[in-house]
Amino acid sequence: MPRKPYKLFPLRLGVSAVIFASLLCGQTPERAEALWKARRHREANDAFKALVNANPKNADYKVRWGRFFLARFQKADAAALFQEALAIRKDHPGALLGLALVAAEGFESKAVELAKQALEIDPKLVEAQETLARLALEDNDTAKAIEEADKALAISPASPDGLAVRATIELLADRDAGQWLGRIQSAQAYQTIGHFFVLNRRYEEGIEYYRKALALDPELWSARAQLGVNLMRLGEEREAREHLEKCYNNDHRDQPTVNTLRLMDSYKNFVTHKGDGMILKLHKNESELLLPYFEGELKRALQVYEKKYKLKLDRPVQLEVYPEHEDFAVRTMGMPGLGALGVTFGYVVAMDSPSGRKPGAFHWASTLWHELSHVFVLSATKHRVPRWFTEGMAVHEETAISRDWGDRLDREAIFAIKNKKLLPVAELDRGFVRPTYPTQVVVSYFQAGRICDYIKKEWGYDKLLDMMHAFAKGASTIEVFETQLNVKTKDFDERFLAWLDQETKAAVEGFDEWRKRLRNVAELAKASKHDEVIAEATEIRDIYPDYVEAGNVYEFLAEAYLAKQDKKAAIAELERYSKIGGRNPPVIKKLAALLEEADRKKDAASHLERINFVHLHDEELHRKLGDLHMALNDFPGAIREYRAVVAMRPIDKAASHFNLAKAYLQDRQTEQAKDQILLALEAAPGYRPAQKMLLELSK
Repeated sequence: MPRKPYKLFPLRLGVSAVIFASLLCGQTPERAEALWKARRHREANDAFKALVNANPKNADYKVRWGRFFLARFQKADAAALFQEALAIRKDHPGALLGLALVAAEGFESKAVELAKQALEIDPKLVEAQETLARLALEDNDTAKAIEEADKALAISPASPDGLAVRATIELLADRDAGQWLGRIQSAQAYQTIGHFFVLNRRYEEGIEYYRKALALDPELWSARAQLGVNLMRLGEEREAREHLEKCYNNDHRDQPTVNTLRLMDSYKNFVTHKGDGMILKLHKNESELLLPYFEGELKRALQVYEKKYKLKLDRPVQLEVYPEHEDFAVRTMGMPGLGALGVTFGYVVAMDSPSGRKPGAFHWASTLWHELSHVFVLSATKHRVPRWFTEGMAVHEETAISRDWGDRLDREAIFAIKNKKLLPVAELDRGFVRPTYPTQVVVSYFQAGRICDYIKKEWGYDKLLDMMHAFAKGASTIEVFETQLNVKTKDFDERFLAWLDQETKAAVEGFDEWRKRLRNVAELAKASKHDEVIAEATEIRDIYPDYVEAGNVYEFLAEAYLAKQDKKAAIAELERYSKIGGRNPPVIKKLAALLEEADRKKDAASHLERINFVHLHDEELHRKLGDLHMALNDFPGAIREYRAVVAMRPIDKAASHFNLAKAYLQDRQTEQAKDQILLALEAAPGYRPAQKMLLELSK
């Protein structure tokens, strides 16, 4: 019997006149609260509706209804009610706290200010004080977290989150937390501890604290849902489903629960491939195409990182590749500062498929190497490492494997450098968890990567490994810089920023001029003023050479040179574009065609290979690359590309199988060649080239 689809069932703010009239009789705040406590959610919602409609000027009722909605995973409806309460009473502490909780769930920086405002009005509002303690610990500000947690405990010695924050600080540092754990009587406190372990990527320990929460309160569905989600993240799918279905069947249907169950249902459409030290899960519709590329790159990354990190992993790495971005997004739900393309949970890596993104927009191999770096760093440190360091190492490794991989200096980083928005290294984790401006997460990735680049340049790569091992022993960022680099973080910041300013000076100082003159180049190109395009574009090209997106100078120059029949100059500009990291497939194809025409087949093949890292679902590319590899006597390369053509179910099946047969034959794989010839003849029995080859092989 097919499984019914999992659905969200949001409650509604509105109420019909008939229902409203029927609800007015006998509804009290106590009844609404009792229905809520009894988990009779629809009846509780109706009771709150009646109270608010009967008492439209009662801000307290709106706040409680808002808290009900917040508990029912409807943040937008909750926030609307809190705002309505503030319109009635602008200094309502409960409404301000409610908005702080909404903001905190989204890791928004305004949560701190809202909680402070609530406390200024009601200094005894322990939940607001607990919120400040949690927010400080999420920001990795241990001293502030202790201060805020102690204030919460002064208000209420049994404060669940006050005790949880104090215990978590000791537990994360691998110190004895007995004095705080011994006072915990609430399942909520253990759930909070679990939250912080997960936030710090210590998933297995987080799972154990969610279990402790459920041991105290088996009906704490929020803890059970997080237990299920995190078990699923670690690949424990059977138990994860048990917990999540239990939540769903008991009306706990938040987005992580529902979406994770949907995702797990979709696993029937995936094919699992197991190899030496690796497990690959690929969608059945693209498994045949992706397998050789992902398997080869994963194997190469594991071998390189074992040597670089001087570490042999003790279990296989599981890589999951999702053609639907929304399926991948389920993996990152509720996690701040994670990359939009890949995510690592211990030894489990999930990422987008190339088919889920616009061709050229996603370098899947770079993402794979980024995430594999996380696997090694987290394993080496037992997950005891600040976020900035593990992200910085991963960004550093992307460009270490190939200069044209990874991300270049972008506009967001230029603006951050120009406007002095980079964070001190000791506070850099904040940029990933609770950004204060829209692009701060992206900028923090850039900054962390460049910090690791700078450390390698000044102290050597082994010093990065020394830092990694120091973090594994529980040292803080400040301690690691002082013991491993012999420099205080404040002094390091000054030296690093001076180096970065020098490295980016031309782009930062010349950006406004560059942007203005680039618009002029576009106008000149539109008017076919080729000489003027060449003069102007050449002058501004090196101001901001990293810009290879739409409307870049390299393409303008190449088109102008081609219009003047100067193919050599056009090739030179497009090679600059490719070397820096330009990835637009049509542009790279144009370069390859020019190179092949210039009898530079090896270079043409090399550039076309780059497209495989950004757009695997291109039948024409694979066929052309296969032909080039055959011409260069690179028969294994030709086999791989012709296999990709066959995997894409081409219209001309006979010719595609025949090409693959030729490559196998040249590589002296006679039996495989025969198999492909037979497939060619099965597709087209009268296909003469295949008939002829089969006769020759039968002699």
